[in-house]
Amino acid sequence: MEIYLARHTSVNVPRGTCYGFTDVPLRATFRREATATRLRLGNLTFDHVYTSPLSRAAKLATFCGYPAAERDERLKEMNMGDWEMQRFDDIIDERLQLWYDDFLNQPTTGGESFRDLYARVAAFLDDLNRKDYRRVAIFAHGGVLICAQVYAGAIPLEDGFKHLTSYGGVVKINI
Repeated sequence: MEIYLARHTSVNVPRGTCYGFTDVPLRATFRREATATRLRLGNLTFDHVYTSPLSRAAKLATFCGYPAAERDERLKEMNMGDWEMQRFDDIIDERLQLWYDDFLNQPTTGGESFRDLYARVAAFLDDLNRKDYRRVAIFAHGGVLICAQVYAGAIPLEDGFKHLTSYGGVVKINI
């Protein structure tokens, strides 16, 4: 199965802000960035289209011609828990350094670790792999795209953030 994964366009939050599950607004450049994403997807046809339920991904799916894309909670970005919408530099939490030292395994306070996110995305892809689709599109988030590439064997988990897809970017995997 071919899977085309599109990352949402750039968000309108201050640089250094911790966000994941929060439904944040998009920048005023949305239309320009989304047009570039639509061009990256070209004239491909999809057997099914999925999106994160967060508006930054769903809005891109709609712009690209898929207003009825199936929303799936497992496609949300990593849950940053108590740290959501705080600037990283302003977070006062003894667990922050533990997370910096081992974000793969250490969950955020009240949230997830990167392995938790991976498990959620892998469960989605396991279910998807049981379907009889040849080509699928997924509109989601940077962390989800990393996890999908790890799942497909395209990148190692430990190096995931070296392969962060740019806002509005598209990657293709096969499962």
